[in-house]
Amino acid sequence: MSTITARCHPALAPILPRPIPAAKGLPDWLRAMPTEVASETLGGMSVRTLKHCPPLIDALSLGILLPLAADLVVEGGEIAWDWEPPVIADQLMSRAPIGLHVPEQTSGAPLPVPGQFAVKFMNFWTLQTPPGWSVLFTHPLNREDLPFRTLSGVVACDLFADGLVHFPALWTDPSFTGVLPAGTPVAQAIPFAREGAGGLEIGTLDEAGAQRLRATQEALQAEPGHYRKLKAAGRAGEV
Repeated sequence: MSTITARCHPALAPILPRPIPAAKGLPDWLRAMPTEVASETLGGMSVRTLKHCPPLIDALSLGILLPLAADLVVEGGEIAWDWEPPVIADQLMSRAPIGLHVPEQTSGAPLPVPGQFAVKFMNFWTLQTPPGWSVLFTHPLNREDLPFRTLSGVVACDLFADGLVHFPALWTDPSFTGVLPAGTPVAQAIPFAREGAGGLEIGTLDEAGAQRLRATQEALQAEPGHYRKLKAAGRAGEV
């Protein structure tokens, strides 16, 4: 995966939470999850939890996380903040950590909370990718614990390396009251090479392919962690 270079104005560097690799920002609920639980549905049988699901964890770990710039206080349907960044006279950037989109701007879209204002998380970091690479910005993957849902978008960050990408989001938890702290991940940025992206070939398995499929299914049933071992072998150049 390509590297994203994040830069901010030097006047903001002392006060801004920094983007981080998503693998270093795994949610607390994942760390706290048990690895196995007794299933009432299956009569008390022990089952493995999502903590054993490499695809889910790989999604949580993909790319980088972009942070909320300042604490937001949410109460009574209103959002407030106490944040005084320095005035940067040579720039036209916002001094507020969030903005708004009026409801009419989402007219006709099948969004989960129709007719509401959408917030816009302001981003103060320029993001640069190597030539030919774009970035998918999306809601932090598998983060249903967050009281908002960031809308997804793609930006050619090799061509827009000197601009700021902001993140529109819908507030999906009207019962949320309290502080959304600075540093909360508000978007996940996943770089990808534009050339070849979205290609698709469709076919059918030949006899050898069908045999390999059966062997893989048998290995998955017989050996917990088979997929994880395949990944480890691939990284070691053994497959």
